[in-house]
Amino acid sequence: MPVSLVILTQPGDARPRRVLTVAAGTSILTAAHDGGVDVTATCGGRGRCTSCRVKFIEGTIPPPTIMDEIQLGDDLVREGYRLSCQCTVTEPITVQVAPPLDEQAFQILGAGPGVGGLGVRIDAGIAKELVKVSLPREEHHQTSDLEQLAAAIGVAPESVGPSVLAGLPQALRDDPAGVTVTTFVSGSGPAGAARTVVAVERGDTTAMKFGLAIDVGTTSVVTTLIELESGEQLASVSSLNPQAVFGGDLMSRIAFAQFNPTNLRKLQTRIVGLLNQHVAEVCRTSGVLPKWIYKAVVVGNTCMHHLLLGIDPSHVGLAPYAPVMRHAAVLPARELPLKIAPEARVCLLPLVAGFVGADAVAVALATRLADSPALRVAVDIGTNGEVLLGSRERLLACSAPAGPALEGAQIRHGMRGAQGAIDKVTIDHDVHIHTIGETPALGICGSGLIDLLAGLLAAGVIDWTGLIQVEARDSLPPALRGRVAMRGEERVFVVLRPGEAGARAEIVLTQDDVRQVQLAKGAIASGIAMLLHVAAVPLERVEELLLAGGFGNYLSILSAIRIGLIPALPVGRVRYVGNAASLGAQLCLLSEAERARADTIASRIEHVSLAAHPDFEQLFVDAMNFPRG
Repeated sequence: MPVSLVILTQPGDARPRRVLTVAAGTSILTAAHDGGVDVTATCGGRGRCTSCRVKFIEGTIPPPTIMDEIQLGDDLVREGYRLSCQCTVTEPITVQVAPPLDEQAFQILGAGPGVGGLGVRIDAGIAKELVKVSLPREEHHQTSDLEQLAAAIGVAPESVGPSVLAGLPQALRDDPAGVTVTTFVSGSGPAGAARTVVAVERGDTTAMKFGLAIDVGTTSVVTTLIELESGEQLASVSSLNPQAVFGGDLMSRIAFAQFNPTNLRKLQTRIVGLLNQHVAEVCRTSGVLPKWIYKAVVVGNTCMHHLLLGIDPSHVGLAPYAPVMRHAAVLPARELPLKIAPEARVCLLPLVAGFVGADAVAVALATRLADSPALRVAVDIGTNGEVLLGSRERLLACSAPAGPALEGAQIRHGMRGAQGAIDKVTIDHDVHIHTIGETPALGICGSGLIDLLAGLLAAGVIDWTGLIQVEARDSLPPALRGRVAMRGEERVFVVLRPGEAGARAEIVLTQDDVRQVQLAKGAIASGIAMLLHVAAVPLERVEELLLAGGFGNYLSILSAIRIGLIPALPVGRVRYVGNAASLGAQLCLLSEAERARADTIASRIEHVSLAAHPDFEQLFVDAMNFPRG
């Protein structure tokens, strides 16, 4: 039986009131998504975060589920908040969507300083030449505009992209100076073997050659506009991945898309739509026209790669986690469709296996891991973390899915790294915090969580198993003692009371929060340990550990070592390397030789499946605990 559901969105939404008719028994979250209303569900609608919460305005407020009580707490439940993924519509109701954070305030690691200093010879494969084409003049000449163009530049007519043909007659006749022909020559074959005409423009536009390096992450997306002759970065833009509305981690998104073409299309449309927004923004910032962008290189993990191409990732989420394709792909922009030159070449780097995708290949390329005689580890810490170990002798990689806990999801008062997030914590006789933007505290993000746990370990508030030591609080300094509490059966540590650091409400760390961080850090730490185990090398042989990715570059190295997120190497042997995946994409954009090297590196990487290894379970259990002392 149909039921009316009214959803009130936030100010600024073009349609702040949506009236939907839904089948009785449908969850509010499902009804909202089906009706085109964006209600974020970071955990994929499993009742394990608070992002999809709604407030009941009209109609009967249903009794709270156990997940409502666990995630929202007593105060929000009493105020009429419920998790939309847990509530079904059984009668006419009106709900208000909880306010999202302002995306512009999010702290997202950008593209970095570029490829300068890496000694790369620029050869993007894009060439432009001004050509005078002899047009057909006599009716009995059995020729065509296309054949005359092809003859003038020495290519076969079939190498001219179909969308070039639409504007070809006018371009050839508009300017007596001739036309500018843009071609792409792949570096993977003999010179000229893969020469493709990607644009024909009236007049002389030979100075205009631009490309995009795109890093599609599970949580964030970074797009960089680069001039293809000089390698100069002209503009860069970063945003949260809009697919996160349907799940913060990969398995949530795969479950959403699984064997469902409609949902797969939604996920693809979201990411392509964002990329086109990025194109518009970098072009507006730089003054470059989209039609002058002739090449794009995209990196991402296996799931992001498949979703961008509209490939069903269902079997990526099922053992043995096989991707549909692994090889490097080149396709015209019109097929996505990406709103740059229609025949521009969009190059996707190869995948390795399982969830180890093109982003890991890009990290290996950017860090020169495969060129070094020294044994090094590169860790891309994110929702879908990846660990690489190797040197010029051997390369190994594994996927270390930390999940979204380090991004603030599944944490009682967690949030992403945005304005107002506690990002740094120190503990002595009391708690001292710093927030992003130095504004009143709203919650705590991943780097703040790592600092907080490191400080609590050092102060004896939690033990090596992660247990909040309520029973031993009398041994703590008075200020800390007052922050350790038992709330019913729940152990909590009060990070901030209302009014402290501008906090409007209490911000606490719960025992379950500690466990979530232990699971996340255990995934990364056990991934490093497993690669060392498989390679049969001791930690002492690792000369350098490289921290990459959006989260890895904001955390404190000392805190990460203290909680066991990364191994206990001397601090001088741990180094931040920025957004290495984006840098790898930039290398492949500017150099076809580097893009060919990415193929070689991908073929060299040995994929280590953690779950399938008989020693992994014990390694993971050990990695979940905190280091003693």
